[in-house]
Amino acid sequence: METTQMTEKLNQVMTSEQLLAHWQGHRALTRRVIEAFPEDKMFDYSIGGMRPFVGLMVELIDLADGGVEGLATGNWKPSEEMAHVTGNVPQSKEELLSKWDEVTEKINLFFPQIAEDRFQEHVLAFGQYEGTVSSTLFYFIDNEIHHRGQAYVYLRSLGINPPFFWER
Repeated sequence: METTQMTEKLNQVMTSEQLLAHWQGHRALTRRVIEAFPEDKMFDYSIGGMRPFVGLMVELIDLADGGVEGLATGNWKPSEEMAHVTGNVPQSKEELLSKWDEVTEKINLFFPQIAEDRFQEHVLAFGQYEGTVSSTLFYFIDNEIHHRGQAYVYLRSLGINPPFFWER
């Protein structure tokens, strides 16, 4: 039994600590995008039918906030109560950054509570999205990258150079 556990550990691609650092690296980069975004354009600037910047960022906050707690505890906030659905969004860049930082600390608190043997366990995220703990977590990260890419388009269209994407 011990040999099997050791073999499984040796075949592991990434530890949960490394995955947390990877996610937090993306979050640090997205935070710099929020810092770079002009406050007067956060709520109404749009290109090609994309949502305004604040809507994109609030979705990321909601998914990370309710998501990390749901993955760690099994208690999922219903999606219809999330700010990006209800429209209850921060009213300033300062408030947006504060909420971002609050969720970053929540991730640091809850993520280590996810046991490594649970990453292949099936979950129903927010009561409607089926997957494994790991696939759900990768969705959160992929979704952040996607919305950050949209924010890069916005920044460039406003004549602002976004942070380098590799500086995580």
